[in-house]
Amino acid sequence: MAHHKILPLDPIEEARRQWIDHGWGDVADGMAVVTSVMRVQQIFMAHIDVVLRPFNLTFSRFELLTLLSFTREGALPLSKAGSRLQVHPTSITNAVDRLEAERLVRRLPHRTDRRTTLVEILPAGRELLVGATTALNEQVFAHPGLSVTDAGRLFSLLRKVRASEGDFET
Repeated sequence: MAHHKILPLDPIEEARRQWIDHGWGDVADGMAVVTSVMRVQQIFMAHIDVVLRPFNLTFSRFELLTLLSFTREGALPLSKAGSRLQVHPTSITNAVDRLEAERLVRRLPHRTDRRTTLVEILPAGRELLVGATTALNEQVFAHPGLSVTDAGRLFSLLRKVRASEGDFET
């Protein structure tokens, strides 16, 4: 599914070799891992952007709709949504603004805490989410370029990295 010129060699493997040749062999694999993860993230985001474009969604807005759809009430405080998605409050505000303008979510006051604003998914948001999720499942998530076993292993390894950085309680 490459939409660019396929290179005759792996530039990250070449960088790894150069790292070793320059005396940085003790960190060459770490450099290659970090660089590879960053490149794979670019590849995945490009695929996701193509799949979500017909739904007029970005991945961050898709994630917010998905998070809201998973809640019992279909609503969360803005601050809790940002925390669960691990993004800056400004990012949540921008995503909500865009989704609200398209009448996919709405802001509403919390029933018992006047200081808290909730964001709630609307029926149109749920409907759009069904199509977007189906498309992502079929076109991206079902084919991450790894076997099911390897995908599970990679998830476990990346989870260790996230845990070591304090991404969540272990």
